[in-house]
Amino acid sequence: MITFPNAKINIGLNILRKREDGFHDIESLFYPIGLSDVLEVVKSNEFEFSSTGLDIPGNSDSNLCVKAFRLIQQDYEIGNVKLHLHKVIPMGAGLGGGSADGAFCINLLNDLFELNISLENRLKHATQLGSDCAFFIENKPVIATGRGDVLTSTTLDLSGKWIALVNPSIHIGTIDAYREVAIRKPKSDLKKQIAKGLNTWEENIFNAFEKSVFQKYSKIEEVKNNLYQLGAEYASMTGSGSTVYGIFEEEPRLNFNSFFTWKAKV
Repeated sequence: MITFPNAKINIGLNILRKREDGFHDIESLFYPIGLSDVLEVVKSNEFEFSSTGLDIPGNSDSNLCVKAFRLIQQDYEIGNVKLHLHKVIPMGAGLGGGSADGAFCINLLNDLFELNISLENRLKHATQLGSDCAFFIENKPVIATGRGDVLTSTTLDLSGKWIALVNPSIHIGTIDAYREVAIRKPKSDLKKQIAKGLNTWEENIFNAFEKSVFQKYSKIEEVKNNLYQLGAEYASMTGSGSTVYGIFEEEPRLNFNSFFTWKAKV
C-alpha cells in the first residue's frame, strides 16, 4: 500500500510558556498543503526500512516511520513489513515532514492489517511519536494548542489561493530554535485574529521564531520580504524555520535561484 504524507504550514505561531515537562505551550493554526513524501508499506517475513530522495540524517531506528511501526507492533499482533520512504519534503524546514511520515504510517498500518484502530487511539499513538504528529492523523486545518497536540477545528479555507514555499537550504534544529525563541502571550487569541480576514494578517499574525531566526539567518528574512514584493497577501516563516511561505491571489512567478521552491493552487 502507498500513501503520500503531506507537509503543513503554520499560520501564526505563538510560544505561550515553557512547561514543567520541558516542552512549550504553543498556539498555531496548522494548515495541510500538497507537497508530499511517498511512503510504501508491504507485508514481509522480515522488517526492512529503506529510503530514497533527500538524504535522511541519523540511523533508521530514529526515523518516525520505524518508530510508528514499532509502536503499533507493540500493541497489536501484526507481522513484519517493508517500509520504503521517498523523501521530498525538506527536513529541519518547519514543514512537519517527519511528523507526517510517522502519522501516515500509523494510518497505513491500520488499513494494511485491518486493525480498526479508533481515531482516538490513532491520535494517542501519534502523540507518542511527537508533538505535532497527531495533526496529520486527520490532516485537516486546526488550531493547535498545548504542545501542538490539542487540536480544535477551524473553518479557515484557503481554496482558490496559491501557496508558494521557498526554502534556502538552511537546517534549523528545533531544540536550538526553542532555546532562543521569545515567550509571550498575545493580546488577542489567534482564532480571533485569523477571523479578521487575510488582508489583516500581515499586521496581526506573527511567527514567534522569526525574530531570533532572522537575526542569525538574514537570508530567510530576505525571502519573506521578496515574497511580499512578488505580491503575496501574507508571508511568514513556518514552524521554527527555515521555509517561508506566501499566500497569493494569482500564481506567482518565483525567482529564487538555487533555493528549493514549490507552489500549488489550494
